Amino acid sequence: MDTSLITMPVTFKVGDIMSEDEFFRFCQMNDTLNLERDKNGNIIFMSPTGSSTGSFTTDILLEVGVWLSSHKIAGKLFDSSTGFTLPNGAVRSPDISWVPREIWDSLSKKDRDRFAPVCPNFIIEVRSKSDSLRYLQDKMQEYIDNGCQLAWLIDHFKEQVFIYSQGTEVRTIRSLDIQLTGDPVFPGFILDLSAIEKS
Repeated sequence: MDTSLITMPVTFKVGDIMSEDEFFRFCQMNDTLNLERDKNGNIIFMSPTGSSTGSFTTDILLEVGVWLSSHKIAGKLFDSSTGFTLPNGAVRSPDISWVPREIWDSLSKKDRDRFAPVCPNFIIEVRSKSDSLRYLQDKMQEYIDNGCQLAWLIDHFKEQVFIYSQGTEVRTIRSLDIQLTGDPVFPGFILDLSAIEKS
C-alpha cells in the first residue's frame, strides 16, 4: 500500500458517543496514538510529523520559550502533546501554544490534569507534507472563533505562512524568508523564520 497518497488527518465519524472524561480515558488507554476530537465528537487520528518538520517545530518552540523566559512573560508554554478542550467542545493539540498565567491559575487541578477547558491565547501549527492544508486552515479559524488572539499556520511544505488574529482578515505570506511579529500577544517578539529554516 502506498501510504504517501494518504492525506492526514483521518476522521472517524462516530458522533458524540463519549463524554469529555470518557474521551480523556480513551486517549490515555491509547497513548501511542495522536488523537483529537472535533466539536461534533468525531475522533481524529493525526499522523506523527516527519523528522524535518519536527526539528523545525522544535526550533520554533525553543525560540518562543527563550524569549518568554528572558522577558519574564507570565504564562505556560505547551508542545503538541498537550490537549485543550475548546469552548465549542472540540479537543485540540496545537503544535505550540501559550496560556497566560492568570488563566492557567484560575483552572482547578482536575482541569489542569486533563484536557484543560481553555483556548490558548497564542497558537502555532506547522504543516508537514502529509497534512491537509484546508483542514489546518479550518482548525486555525476554529481557534480564533474560540478566543485565540494570535495564530500562525506555517506551511513548511509549500513555504508559506497564514496569520490569524482577532478582528482582522487572514494574512498570507508566500515565503519562509520572513520575520513574524508577536503583536498583540507578545509585543516586541520577532520570530526569524528564515534563520530557523537555514539552521
